[in-house]
Amino acid sequence: MVELFDEDFDSIELAEGALILNKAINPKTNDIWARNELQRLLKEAELTLSHEIGEQQRFDALLRLFYHQWGFSGDQDAYYESSNAFVDKVLENRKGIPVSLGSILLYLGRKLGLPVSGVTFPSQFLIKLEWFGEAPKFINPFNGEYVSKQVLRAWLIGHSGPLAKLKPSHLKSVDNPTVIGRWLALLKSTLLREEKYTLALKCTDLALSFVPDDPYEIRDRGFIYQQLDCHQVALSDYQYFIDQCPDDPAAELLKNQVNAMSLTQVTVH
Repeated sequence: MVELFDEDFDSIELAEGALILNKAINPKTNDIWARNELQRLLKEAELTLSHEIGEQQRFDALLRLFYHQWGFSGDQDAYYESSNAFVDKVLENRKGIPVSLGSILLYLGRKLGLPVSGVTFPSQFLIKLEWFGEAPKFINPFNGEYVSKQVLRAWLIGHSGPLAKLKPSHLKSVDNPTVIGRWLALLKSTLLREEKYTLALKCTDLALSFVPDDPYEIRDRGFIYQQLDCHQVALSDYQYFIDQCPDDPAAELLKNQVNAMSLTQVTVH
């Protein structure tokens, strides 16, 4: 398995880092084709934007190209499908979720010399624009539309509750490893929802390569092993979580689960 911590994610573009992540989880990821497709789109964008004067005009032309001419869009019908988090599939289907679409848009924008960066807003991934001498602007990569502070406040309240306040930290540009970490968690949840447990297990193993003793990842790994009928390993992981997080509400539920599983264990000689 590829060790993600061997990669210097800040030295490459987010979309390239995501392809490394995708390949580590699913070896069938068509990363070579995806890299070539990114290059092809970049060349087309350079040609299309060559007559545009000014950075803001160039960026707005890129948005029109990306969302209208090329037809990239958020997947409204199957938002939680794992294919929307694999960059090669997003490039192929022209559908995705904010972080996958945003990574491709960031790749193009940065290669074109535009002042764009990524923001892991609590509710979703955003693209941040910082024109010289102006307040930052934000793009929703799901549809390519500009998002006002009022809308961001509404999103935050919907995500975190009525007392949530919009803070500068919510709109801070983040490094690639931070995004990759959240992307990994998102992939795991989508694969679990689809009952693709072998691939989900790879997500957990990758996460544990960063933080080997994370009790919550070990708890999730236990659940995956249980689904794969590896009950003894699942019991061990559940017990580790119970021991490390005895006050967590999930610990009491897992105690019952461990007791039930222990009673039904069959020893094969």
